[in-house]
Amino acid sequence: MTPLDWSVVVAYFAFSAWIGLRYAKRAGGSTEEFFLSGRDLPWWLAGTSMVATTFAADTPLAVTELVAQSGVAGNWLWWNAVCGGMLTVFFFARLWRRAGIMTDVELVELRYSGRPAAFLRGFRALYLGLFMNCVVMAWVNLAMASVLEGMFGIPRQDVWMYVAVALAITAVYSAVSGLWGVAVTDAFQFLLAMTGTVVLAFTVLGLPEIGGLSGLQAKLPEWSLWMTPTFGDASTAAQGFALSVTAFLAYVGVQWWSSWYPGAEPGGGGYIAQRMMSAKDEKHSLFATLWFTVAHYCVRPWPWILVGLATLVLYPELPADQKRLGYVYAMRDHLPTGLKGMLVASFFAAYMSTMATQLNWGTSYVINDFWRRFVRPGAGERDLVRVSRVVTLLVMGLSLVVTRLIETISGAWAFILEASAGLGLVLILRWFWWRVNAWSEIAAMVAPILALVALKTWAPGLAFPQNLFAIVAITTIAWLAVTFVTPPTDRATLRAFYERVHPGGPGWRGIAAELPHVKSDEGFGGLFVAWIAGVVLVYSTLFASGRLLFGRTAEGLAFAALAAVAAYVIYRDLDRRGFETLAR
Repeated sequence: MTPLDWSVVVAYFAFSAWIGLRYAKRAGGSTEEFFLSGRDLPWWLAGTSMVATTFAADTPLAVTELVAQSGVAGNWLWWNAVCGGMLTVFFFARLWRRAGIMTDVELVELRYSGRPAAFLRGFRALYLGLFMNCVVMAWVNLAMASVLEGMFGIPRQDVWMYVAVALAITAVYSAVSGLWGVAVTDAFQFLLAMTGTVVLAFTVLGLPEIGGLSGLQAKLPEWSLWMTPTFGDASTAAQGFALSVTAFLAYVGVQWWSSWYPGAEPGGGGYIAQRMMSAKDEKHSLFATLWFTVAHYCVRPWPWILVGLATLVLYPELPADQKRLGYVYAMRDHLPTGLKGMLVASFFAAYMSTMATQLNWGTSYVINDFWRRFVRPGAGERDLVRVSRVVTLLVMGLSLVVTRLIETISGAWAFILEASAGLGLVLILRWFWWRVNAWSEIAAMVAPILALVALKTWAPGLAFPQNLFAIVAITTIAWLAVTFVTPPTDRATLRAFYERVHPGGPGWRGIAAELPHVKSDEGFGGLFVAWIAGVVLVYSTLFASGRLLFGRTAEGLAFAALAAVAAYVIYRDLDRRGFETLAR
C-alpha cells in the first residue's frame, strides 16, 4: 500500500462520514424518520440498500471458499434462496408496507393477542436485536479481520484495533443519520464495492498465469465450471468436490422456506422488511424487493466467482481451511498502486454497509419493541431518538465482545440455519391462516433448538444440511400440535388485522365473511404464476451470464431468451393488476 492507496481509503472514510452528517438533522425528528426514513424511500434506493447490506466483507471470501470446495455449483448453498426471495416480492412486500408498523417484530401484537403475544414481542426484540444481531455482526467482524490480516500481515492480536475503528466510525454515522443516512451511504458503498470486485476480476483474468477466460477454463478441471451439482459423479466425488443428492435437496427443497436467516427470512423480515416498510408505497415496496432479488443473484456473483476460480490456479498450495484467503491474496499480490487502495476501500464499504444496517435494524427492535413497549411507554419521540443513538453504540460494543467468542464463519451460518429450521413455515402462514397464534410461533422458535441438541447428542453423524429434514419435521409437528391445543387469537384482533392488511385467501374466509366491507386481495393464481416467472427470471439470467462468459453462446442466448419471457410474464401480471392500485 503506497501513499496513493492510503489516500483513496481515507477519502472513502471521509465521504461516508459526510453523508452521515448530511442527514443528521432529518433523522433526529422522530423514530419513524430514524428507523424508517419517514416511509419515503424510492424503490431503487430501498432495493440497493438491501443489496448493499447483504454484500459484506465475508461474502467474496465465502464464495471463494465455496468455489474452491465444490466449483461454481457450490453456490447453491445460497442460490436456493431465490425461491424465498421471489415469494417475498409477490406475496409479502405489499403486506409489510400495508401493515404500517415500524418493525417486523411489532407485527406480533398486530397479529396475535394477549400475554403470549406481548411476551413473544419482547423476547424476539431482545433475541434478534441483541443476541442474533451480534452473532451476525461478529462473523462480519471476523471476516474483515481476515481481510486485514491477509492483506497487510497484521498479527491477529492487533487486527481487532483496526476493525474496532472501522466499526466505531460506522456506529457514529448510523447513530447520527438514521436510516436515511444508512440507505444513501449504502448506495455509494455498493457502487464502490461492485466497482472494486469487477476491477479485481478483470485484473486477475488478465494475468499471464491465467490467460483470460479461455486460459482459465483450460487450467481448471471441468467439474469446477459446472453450475449444476455433480451428485457424486465418480470423477469428482473421490476428491470430495461433489454435492450429495441429499445436500442439494436440503438446499432447494427445505432450507429456503423453513429456516430463518438474515436477509433471506421466509415471508420477508428483518432489515428486508424494514426497507419494504420504508418505501413510499406498495408499488415502491414491491419494486424495491424485486430489484434487490435480481441484483443479489444476477449482478453481484460472477466477479466473485471468476476470482474464486482464478485463485485455484494462482494459489493451489493453500490448505482447505484457508482457500477463502485466496481472494485477499489476489488483491495483495496483483493489483497496481491506486487500485489496491480502491479494493481495500471497497472491502471497507462492503463491511460498513452491512454493519450500519445491522446497527440501525437491531436498535429498532430494542427501542420500538422493548424500550417503548415495556420500559417507557410514554416516552417522547426526541427522547426515543436520543436513546436510540446510545443503544446503537452499545450494540457496537457488544458485537465486538461476541466476535472474540466465534471461531469460524461457516459454523455460525450453519448454527443459525439449524436453530431456526421449521420456523419459516409459521412466518409464512401467519399472514394467510387465521388459526396460527402466538404459541405457534413460540413453539416454532423453541422446537428446532431442542431438536438440534437432541440430534447432536443421539445422532452426531447427521450433520448440516442433511439434519434439516429431521429438524424441520420435528418442529412442524410440534408447532401444529401446540396450535390446536391452545386457544386462537381473539376475534377482535383477527378482525382488526384483516381490516388493516386484508391479505385474502381461503385461510381467512371466516373472518372475511364478518367484514364484507373489506375488499381483500384476490388473484392468488396470478401471484403464483408471477412467483414462478420471477424464479425463472433469476436462474435464467444467472445461467445465461455463466454460459456467455465461458463461450457457450448458443446456450447463453437460449437462457437469455427464457429470462426475457419470464420478465414479460411478470410485467403483464403487474400491468393487469394496475400499477396505480399498488401506489397506496
